[in-house]
Amino acid sequence: MIELPVISEEQTKKRTKPDWLRVKLPVGHEYKRVRNLVDKYKLNTICESGNCPNMGECWGAGTATFMILGNVCTRSCSFCAVATGRPPEYDEEEPKRVAEAIKLMGVKHAVLTSVNRDELKDRGAEIWYQTVVETKKASPETTIETLIPDTKGNWDALYRMIEGGQEVVSHNIETVERLYRRVRPQAKYYRSLEQIQKTKEAGMRTKSGIMVGLGETQEDVFKVMDDCVEHGLDILTIGQYLQPTKMHIEVAEFVHPDVFELYREEGLKRGLKYVESGPLVRSSYHAERHVNVPI
Repeated sequence: MIELPVISEEQTKKRTKPDWLRVKLPVGHEYKRVRNLVDKYKLNTICESGNCPNMGECWGAGTATFMILGNVCTRSCSFCAVATGRPPEYDEEEPKRVAEAIKLMGVKHAVLTSVNRDELKDRGAEIWYQTVVETKKASPETTIETLIPDTKGNWDALYRMIEGGQEVVSHNIETVERLYRRVRPQAKYYRSLEQIQKTKEAGMRTKSGIMVGLGETQEDVFKVMDDCVEHGLDILTIGQYLQPTKMHIEVAEFVHPDVFELYREEGLKRGLKYVESGPLVRSSYHAERHVNVPI
């Protein structure tokens, strides 16, 4: 265990963010250009739907994480800002629209993610496949990471999602095993680990992410690392959970940056090939770094 100064009781009650969590508002010419393209092509981005604190930095650099298959999720995770409900029919032309936007933006490394579409027999796998294929066709030099949802054990859907030619396949564990029922009530910890393992067995570069500050202990986090390594994970991201609205689960702790550094060091010691760990880290933060990690 590492001993560090704790946030004051008054600050905790007010849920006041410490200085290390403060970010600048998105501004600048490049941000506005990306904003206009996202609007023009009617694209969903997890940058917006997920209230990502790094949107200004990433969009200012001309990059974004695109969310396919709509912006309504069939799951109701207690941490997530994405709308929950019955999704509308998906757009079969979406793969071409996303690919065209990525080409126009000149994206060197694109991250694709999606809501859960549990109501679809193939979990949206064909749209996933086509989006990767169309992006590669439109921008052959663009590398791609796909941050895919839980397929609920539909391994045929999983294999279709990951065979389009992407360089990295990510699936987020999100939290520690002990908190799963509270944080991800419609998911299963070991099912997600099995999905990572099957992705690795299919020959892919594997990646996952967790949030901290939900009430976990350091031992809980170390166990996630060990479980992930055992199931073939290469890359792990660790970031601070931030409550999207009052309707979502509250922040239990603002984790000190030194603890994030501890987690990075421990992850590497335990066999992970790369660990991106910091208060503002999110799944797709600096994702371009993860393409060429030796595995």
